[in-house]
Amino acid sequence: MAMLSGIQTALTGMKVSQSQMDIVGRNIANVDTVGYTRKVAQQKNVVLAGQNAGVTLGDITRNVNEGLLKSFLASNCTTGSLNAQSQYLGKAEILLGTPQGNNSLSANVADLQSAFETFASDVTSSAARYSLLNNANTVASRLNSLTQEIQKLRGDADLNISEACEQVNGYLDDIQRLNDQIVKYKVLNYEGVADLEDQRDEALRNLSGLIDLSYFTRENGEIVIQTTNGVTLLDRYPHYLSHSAVAQASPTTSYAGGGIGGIYVDGEDITNRIKNGEIKGLIEVRDTSLTALQSQLNELASVLKDSINQVHNRGTSYPNAPSSLTGTRDFINPDVQKIQIEGGDVRFTIFDADGKQVATTTLLGNLGMPAEGESVTDTISRINDWLQSPDGANLPQAYAQINADGNLVIETGDSNYSFSVMDEAYSTPGSEQKDVTVRFDVNGDGAFDRTMEGFSNFFGLNDFFISTANEAVYDSKVLSKNANLGVRERITLEFGTANNPNLGSINVYPNDSLQDIVNKINNNNDLNGQLKASLVPNGSGYVLQINNTSGEQLEINEALNAGATQTTGFLERIGMHPSNADTAGSIRVRDDLLTSPSLISAGSPEFNPNSGEYQLNPAANNIANDLAEAFATSQAFSQAGTLSSTQTTLSNYASTFVGNLASQCNETESSFNYQSELTNSISLKEAKLSGVDMDEELAQLIIFQQSYAACAQTFTANKEMLDMLLNIL
Repeated sequence: MAMLSGIQTALTGMKVSQSQMDIVGRNIANVDTVGYTRKVAQQKNVVLAGQNAGVTLGDITRNVNEGLLKSFLASNCTTGSLNAQSQYLGKAEILLGTPQGNNSLSANVADLQSAFETFASDVTSSAARYSLLNNANTVASRLNSLTQEIQKLRGDADLNISEACEQVNGYLDDIQRLNDQIVKYKVLNYEGVADLEDQRDEALRNLSGLIDLSYFTRENGEIVIQTTNGVTLLDRYPHYLSHSAVAQASPTTSYAGGGIGGIYVDGEDITNRIKNGEIKGLIEVRDTSLTALQSQLNELASVLKDSINQVHNRGTSYPNAPSSLTGTRDFINPDVQKIQIEGGDVRFTIFDADGKQVATTTLLGNLGMPAEGESVTDTISRINDWLQSPDGANLPQAYAQINADGNLVIETGDSNYSFSVMDEAYSTPGSEQKDVTVRFDVNGDGAFDRTMEGFSNFFGLNDFFISTANEAVYDSKVLSKNANLGVRERITLEFGTANNPNLGSINVYPNDSLQDIVNKINNNNDLNGQLKASLVPNGSGYVLQINNTSGEQLEINEALNAGATQTTGFLERIGMHPSNADTAGSIRVRDDLLTSPSLISAGSPEFNPNSGEYQLNPAANNIANDLAEAFATSQAFSQAGTLSSTQTTLSNYASTFVGNLASQCNETESSFNYQSELTNSISLKEAKLSGVDMDEELAQLIIFQQSYAACAQTFTANKEMLDMLLNIL
């Protein structure tokens, strides 16, 4: 019996050694296989009826450090997020140029400033006018193209989000399949469980680059995957991500505003619950980084447009003086909407082809506009009557009216006569030129809702830059989500459009938040079919945005409470104003200026004290000097993205956000490089502990070969002894 037992022990030893050598061979064969971990199996003694019956091989297990694996998953997740941000910010930096580059946006603005200064030094130079228009058109075109490219990047990022969601779903399918196989193999005691677990870990690694995750393993061997914020991605069955990419992004398209769809799992929007990974990086790019850059471009374009237009509206071109002026401001109900003039008077003058005065008058002093204001229609009627009256301009073909688009049109009816609008400090001829204050009552309730400087500037009669965007979207200033809105009593906000001046209203009460206002607008039966309110992230705060989805002109005003003579100033406190969201994308030089550079305003009418009349001088350059000064003077910029509200020059502002983007790119790239090194370091540590070491495997192979040889010798010796015994018998 002892010899039979020895033979049995030797045979099991040979089998175990052979199996161990097979495991070593597989380890060596997969030394370069991605995700493969070293496999080991423990040898166990077999005891039957209290007697040694040889040895057997235990389960094949992996040499894996779970702590390092989870560290890798977390680090790889951050790397994925930073990589997405770094790539897109790098593309944006290439678009804007570096602060020192000759072709950067800041350089374009600086060139425009130089062109205005050259024009001011010699307004009679045709070359200076063409150079000015060329540089102005370059800046406008650059802002247009940058807007287009940035929105394309946002659209690409959104498309990448959709593709990443599909990749996540693919990895979830792979892991579910591997889960099923692992559970099956364990139940049936098949070999290969460890290899399947390697494949599953590799799928986890790939998944971690896309979305933040955590997991745990059940007793049967399957794993359950969740995001770090508790959204279940896999629990026996995958919970797929879905996202429909936006067809085309625009400056007013946002996730917060509903223009961009969310990322859904089981019908629930989890966009804001994703904390890391490539998808989170793409969300940051789409909704924060590029949106902030676009808002800075819009702020630059808006301030450039407004500052230059305000000055340009003070002047009159000559010798090619305008006989027709068309405003850019849209009026939805001019019969009701009122204006009031303060701080001076508005002078209208007709000149002949030689630049000599034909007739002149003032709106308050001569035409009798009431100091308390009147409707836009009544004011325009006064101008129209003066143009046609024999006691006035005596131009029977002339007219002033609101056209079908809601814009003011003033026409002399004769190209030999030109029309000039100039604000003065007093009604007396020859008074100092000074912008009047125009107060605008959008609904005719006696409370003036908005204020602008300059009569011509208010109507937009002689703009240099124009924009196709109308006032269909309103934005507040940047506010905290829980900002105290300063409401002490009920406030009624009224909304109107050209087709429906009394669209509807909402009430705002003390302790109402910005989100409450959004909900009241979106839940109002009169408004929710046409208006869409949302809180759009902007830098460290939020902007209350109200969008007329039809694209029509929108007016918002605070109604007077019973017995009150003025509003509480709520709209002014929150900074509610027509949005400049698409200004950079649509700004352009006025079309007729491009075709007729002589229409650029260089000077304003000059008063001759000897004749007591006004005249036009082709060499007058007071307006040209003021245009150049607009670039040298600090302008007020509102908060946009990561840039706080500030007072600086146009050129400096452009340099600031170009430099800010360059700095952001460098920081993101540095963070990405550091995180990549960290992820690689963890991976190398994992490989060192869990991977295959050729030297170690060869040493093990020698040991198992020697063990096999020893067992074989034992088997041979026992067999020979048994044979001898049988022969004796």
